[in-house]
Amino acid sequence: MIGRLRRLQMRELSPLAESGIERCEFCSVDLASSHRHVLDVEQRSILCACESCFVRASGEARYRPTGQRLLWLENFRLSDELWARLSIPVGLAFFFHSSAAGAVIALYPSPLGATESQLDLAAWEELRAANPQIQRLEPDAEALLVNRDSEIAGYAIVPIDRCYELVGLLKTKWEGISGGAEAERAVDEFFASIQTEARSV
Repeated sequence: MIGRLRRLQMRELSPLAESGIERCEFCSVDLASSHRHVLDVEQRSILCACESCFVRASGEARYRPTGQRLLWLENFRLSDELWARLSIPVGLAFFFHSSAAGAVIALYPSPLGATESQLDLAAWEELRAANPQIQRLEPDAEALLVNRDSEIAGYAIVPIDRCYELVGLLKTKWEGISGGAEAERAVDEFFASIQTEARSV
């Protein structure tokens, strides 16, 4: 399972390939910096795709589009006590239902990439009961993204590739043990962007 999750880090959704140009992983055409992604549910990986290959692959059983919903959750209910019971060691994490694992997975960004945290499933069910918005997360394709490290906590339902975009961003900004001021600023800017995009939908 851990190996699959590491592959799911979608080669960290790196902003640029080694050559400086990202290419469609189906037909190898050059891609714009903003492009589509699909989930390979067999290999547990996220693939970059041009528009044509995205449409074609999305019709095959092996592939699934990453989520489309972007919802900022204004009145999300999560107490400090319940957060502690979720057993996440930091204040930044995302949660999604993994078809491969048959369970909800909790991951948080770290200098090494996305790190799995052992989730208290009873606490997760309590969180779901308190927040009907997250009861219908699309398996594998979308996630609950949580930021409790900022002055004002932020919660959103996002496509899963946006979570790994954040993971890759933090790896490039991380300094020292705690991440540093640049990493904190990157997180704040990322969530501000998510909030703005969600409100414009």
